[in-house]
Amino acid sequence: MNWSGITVGYALSGSHCTFAEVMPEIKRFVDAGANVVPIVSNTLMTTDTRFGKSEDWQTQLKDITGNELISTIVQAEPLGPSKLLDVLVIAPCTGNTTSRLANAITDSAVLMAAKAQMRNGRPLVLAISTNDGLGLNAANIAKLLVAKHIYFVPFGQDNPVQKPNSLVARMDLVLEACEAALAGKQLQPLLVERH
Repeated sequence: MNWSGITVGYALSGSHCTFAEVMPEIKRFVDAGANVVPIVSNTLMTTDTRFGKSEDWQTQLKDITGNELISTIVQAEPLGPSKLLDVLVIAPCTGNTTSRLANAITDSAVLMAAKAQMRNGRPLVLAISTNDGLGLNAANIAKLLVAKHIYFVPFGQDNPVQKPNSLVARMDLVLEACEAALAGKQLQPLLVERH
């Protein structure tokens, strides 16, 4: 697929352990010719963890995309009326974000961008990363699986023995899932084995 002329919203919620895995995927979009608009949660903007410093992640996102970060509800709100994004992906999409999205709670830039995308009937792609995907959050994932214009990056259990409820998307399939979503299709198979 030719990504030239396509604007991808790339949103990251607070699964810090997944940030290093998704940065090369963001670069794949840029290398393919897409304009990538980075949208980030408050957690990414304010929290240093053992996986990296907030400031370093912010700098890396700006360097890869060449765009400023959208980090507040006020900054994300115009995405609806402007219809800027052809596709929006939330990768990683935490259990918290999944839960809020499934229950129509808009309290972050990431969720405001998702609301804007759904308002416009444009594809929203979720790459889940949650320790509770087969626990209480399973109901929220199920609600989103049947929602219009919402697609998933194929996912599976990342550690069935030690974390039997944990689900993580195959982040290396984000671009392919977005390509399928732009064609109105769910990338299959949806349930995959994680390596």
